[in-house]
Amino acid sequence: MDTFVLKPRWVPELDPDFQPAVLWNRAYLDAVADGVPLILALEGEQGRVSRYETVVRPVIDAGTLRYVERLVKFLLWSRGGWRLVVAGPEEIARFLATTYAPGGERAFDAEMMEKSYGRAFTVEPVPFGNVPAEKEGGASVGGHLDGCRIGFDLGASDYKVAAVKDGEVVYSDEFAWDPRPQTDPSYHYDHLNAGLRAAAAHLPSVDAIGGSSAGVIVNNRFMVASLLRNIRPERMEEARGMFDRLRKEWGVPLEVANDGDVTALAGALSLGEHAVLGVAMGSSEAAGYLNPEGRMTGWLSELAFAPVDYNPAAPADEWSGDRGVGALYFSQQAVNKLIPAAGIPVPAEMSLPERLRLVQFLMGQDDPRAAAIYQTIGIYLGYSVAHYAEFYQFNHLLILGRVTTGKGGNIILGTAQKVLADEFPELAARVNVQLPDEKSRRVGQACAAASLPALSGSVVES
Repeated sequence: MDTFVLKPRWVPELDPDFQPAVLWNRAYLDAVADGVPLILALEGEQGRVSRYETVVRPVIDAGTLRYVERLVKFLLWSRGGWRLVVAGPEEIARFLATTYAPGGERAFDAEMMEKSYGRAFTVEPVPFGNVPAEKEGGASVGGHLDGCRIGFDLGASDYKVAAVKDGEVVYSDEFAWDPRPQTDPSYHYDHLNAGLRAAAAHLPSVDAIGGSSAGVIVNNRFMVASLLRNIRPERMEEARGMFDRLRKEWGVPLEVANDGDVTALAGALSLGEHAVLGVAMGSSEAAGYLNPEGRMTGWLSELAFAPVDYNPAAPADEWSGDRGVGALYFSQQAVNKLIPAAGIPVPAEMSLPERLRLVQFLMGQDDPRAAAIYQTIGIYLGYSVAHYAEFYQFNHLLILGRVTTGKGGNIILGTAQKVLADEFPELAARVNVQLPDEKSRRVGQACAAASLPALSGSVVES
């Protein structure tokens, strides 16, 4: 396998072996001589097709297979699909078919695509002339501010609710919970419903409810979600339908979207512009995208599983088993990963949310150990913004979530902006990376989620 000598201008103090995906890919392409074309097409829901075109070396070597495998992995978790069409060298198609087969190195990813789209995942080699034409969908959603609304945002350690009246937040709060180890979906339903009732007490009526959550959500149903990871199989259908049950109980329009998409929506609403990529750094990394036309594309944008570090010795994600993926770079997990290198002692039994709070407290005291953690995440982000720009068209990148709260968020932002200006000046001139204000960082998603449903005229008195 090629081991390119990458020379990033910014080397993370706490992770000196970081290999930015964008630099590795560019080094590979720069080394391609007399390249041959490779076209990848992903078919998703309702015939949606995303295409990606590149070139590879004419003689397929280990470096080429590494390039293609990481590329397909990123495409799957950014755009999503149940069928991968490959036009190019036959050896690449065979390699991908084996890699994404049961028992293959990426069997987890194939299984998640099957769960997301309800169809067996397939890899299909075709001649160039048979690659399906690109067919991207998308819908304009959200931005409804009329009436009395409740918004919620479900995280792994807390959930947030907001009561919104004609676009003005009249109440917001956060509630601790621990959904992932729960086996009974009543836990999730009862906790969320209690939060909705708390918000409703601050409104004269409830006209609509909107929500956001990590995971793959289709037609208000969980398809894949870490929050439901331990639900008993015989009750999974009940868990997936919890939002429909809430809609019937409350008797009002209720819409739920992926928390990353709601992050992007929050950014678009605050900026009054489109072409927004939102990245929420919470218990994991969530991302969402509004394209230049202001539409949600239907892409998965589950960038927690998308590779950003090509260091073969990078730590492995506990769920997927893959190395160098976003969850360990832009989340509480990233903070936890960096704590030992920063030299901050923590008890073994301390939870990830508690560890983040400790680092935030230390940052409030201007502790240089905590600052090094945030600076490292900022370097990760600067290079990853350039990597994301290879796959998304955006002019604004909005970061929020619990990891960005406090002084640390400003360090992450400032460091990322410096990396972009130094390594990628043309991109820095075009893309605005920013944080919302402190209040919006913590409850902004819940407020944006409240704007998802259009009113139907039905009202529930609170």
